[in-house]
Amino acid sequence: MKTLRGLVLAGLPLALVLSACGTTEPSKDDESESQATGGPVSVTDSRGTTIQLEHPATKVVSLEWMQTETLVSLGVMPVAHADGDEYNSWVANARVDDSVKDVGKRSEPSFTEIMKTGPELVITDASGPEAIVKQLEKKDVPVLVLDTADGSGQLDLMKENVRTIAAAVGKTEEADTIIGDLDASLEAGKKAIAASDAADAKFAMADGWAEGGNVTIRLFGKGSLMSDLAEGLGLDNAWTGEVDPDWGLGTTDPEGLTTLGDGVRFFYNSPVEADDVFGNQLEKNPIWNKLEFVTSDHLYPLEKGVWTFGGPVSAQEFVDQIVADLTA
Repeated sequence: MKTLRGLVLAGLPLALVLSACGTTEPSKDDESESQATGGPVSVTDSRGTTIQLEHPATKVVSLEWMQTETLVSLGVMPVAHADGDEYNSWVANARVDDSVKDVGKRSEPSFTEIMKTGPELVITDASGPEAIVKQLEKKDVPVLVLDTADGSGQLDLMKENVRTIAAAVGKTEEADTIIGDLDASLEAGKKAIAASDAADAKFAMADGWAEGGNVTIRLFGKGSLMSDLAEGLGLDNAWTGEVDPDWGLGTTDPEGLTTLGDGVRFFYNSPVEADDVFGNQLEKNPIWNKLEFVTSDHLYPLEKGVWTFGGPVSAQEFVDQIVADLTA
């Protein structure tokens, strides 16, 4: 199962709000607002479906945050996206402006609200609801479906998706620049860490949540985007426990962290809508307080708003933070 929402939101207080469906057609005024430039575009999505556009899309609706982040990073503000009331908190470094319409939850976007925007292209995730894709395509709305989960090459898949989105919106040069900058940062960061006191350190990355008195810790193991980036910096992932094959995520408790061993630099991300379990809950836990990376003060909180399942902006921010923390 590749459903990111269940993995990302497990234990977090996000309410599911169902959006209405309908058959509203875009008005002629809406259709005339976009004056596109560029010739025909042809891209192939994760289904193997070829999407053909008369010109690069400028009125784009995004139904997943990674795709929204990518559009913003390319200089294309979507006309609408899903879960808009929470996006700017979770993806703080690729914010959307007030003009971007909210079309409902990622788990169940509103067909009616999407159609009101007169979209030239809708981008959705392969794990998203199939019904909305069928509804849109029945109305001849081009839909680009992207797979964002691949535990065998998450970073490579993210780059591929950036290039696919860029081709659809006429921003291939911008995509090359963004990906090139990320690759350059990884190479420079790898050299900087190798020359630092953290040269032989191992890496671990986690987030977590509390339910009652129980703390669940989720490790970003091999196959996760965060691990791919850290490994690109020359770091070995200390978590060797079980992870799911799509996202590279595994869960444990404070006692399970004892398997990480010594010489670990431990990064953690606290959900923006939940209590900081690492700073407020685990500091009272005797097992946690005896871990070597805790006693050695090798704990590094990520800044709020780095989307750990995101696109090039989040990836760049994550790399920059790791390098800054380990070479300070």
